[in-house]
Amino acid sequence: MATIYKERLIEVPVEDAWDALADWGALHERLVPGFVTDARLDGTDRIVSFFNGVTARERLVSSDAQARRLVWSIVDGPYSHHNGAAQVLAHPEGSTRFVWIADLLPDDLAQPTDAMMERGIDTVKQTLESAVTLQ
Repeated sequence: MATIYKERLIEVPVEDAWDALADWGALHERLVPGFVTDARLDGTDRIVSFFNGVTARERLVSSDAQARRLVWSIVDGPYSHHNGAAQVLAHPEGSTRFVWIADLLPDDLAQPTDAMMERGIDTVKQTLESAVTLQ
């Protein structure tokens, strides 16, 4: 099983980062606009459309406000197994550590998934930091 780990330091308060991350249905508006072009809710699942035309059904596994951690699984997409987790952690001087981890099968999807996650986490950083400067 492949594990992909991404982390970025984001110059926003952890509460703001969590508010955007926890907004399950607004991924395409508040966290990764352009990277995700549409997200619509279907019960607790969300149907996510990516910039490259790929669509996936993601199932919410847990949302832990105390730990500021969100866990989901892609249940309809290219994976035989996928578990994703994102967590935001307070960092000194008011910034945030944003951590995103995915465990997946088959292993041959690790490289393209890594590339997507790299682009995605860069979008998270840009989006959250831009939102703070607009306030």
